[in-house]
Amino acid sequence: MTKNKDREYRIDMEVVVDAYDSEERAMGWYYYVADECNFPFKAKCISEERKSPLQKGDIVEVIDISPANECERAIYMDIQWSGRKLAVPLSQLEGIEMSEITKQVVEDWHYWIKMGYEF
Repeated sequence: MTKNKDREYRIDMEVVVDAYDSEERAMGWYYYVADECNFPFKAKCISEERKSPLQKGDIVEVIDISPANECERAIYMDIQWSGRKLAVPLSQLEGIEMSEITKQVVEDWHYWIKMGYEF
């Protein structure tokens, strides 16, 4: 994947600015997602993961970002699933009904993952 200069700049200057270690990068991402996303929004599962019950193509309602202590290794989102709240990785979701800023945040996270970046 080729680098996107605008996205790289935004991530460097808004998300992980002044982050010197993995914990600070994780918290930068956490607060970027928490502060910028407009909840709730609809999303579609784009990949299956062993730790998640979602199957490719499932449509879910994302109700919030998961608590910070659950986002130390990756960003997790709370969804409604079978009448209860469940945390799933944001990398597993693609927005289908969301605001432009929420779309940008989700796409920034997917870009970060695809580039192989880590906290």
